Amino acid sequence: MDCRPACAACCIAPSISTPIPGMPQGKPAGVPCVQLDEALRCRLFGHADRPAVCGSLRPVAEMCGDGRTHALHWLSQLEAATAPPPPECGAATAYHGAARATVPARLGQAG
Repeated sequence: MDCRPACAACCIAPSISTPIPGMPQGKPAGVPCVQLDEALRCRLFGHADRPAVCGSLRPVAEMCGDGRTHALHWLSQLEAATAPPPPECGAATAYHGAARATVPARLGQAG
């Protein structure tokens, strides 16, 4: 299967955690890659600085379905299913509070 013209679902829906020229921190899910041109084609296709994850994602019928809408939905669902869980609320506060409570005790023992 070949990529459909003007689809770019795989350049929009998934997050990319590695640097991309123009996006040094990678790309969040749902954000179009800055390397998409006006025709929704990848400017890095075939270039060495294209992220490996981009080259590993190949069009298949299950993912691409009958059009761009299906592909965006399918890839968004895959992104959600494979995303790391969000940090627990208050976890950082509890940790920092515990750290603050032990610092004075350690300083008092050091002298």
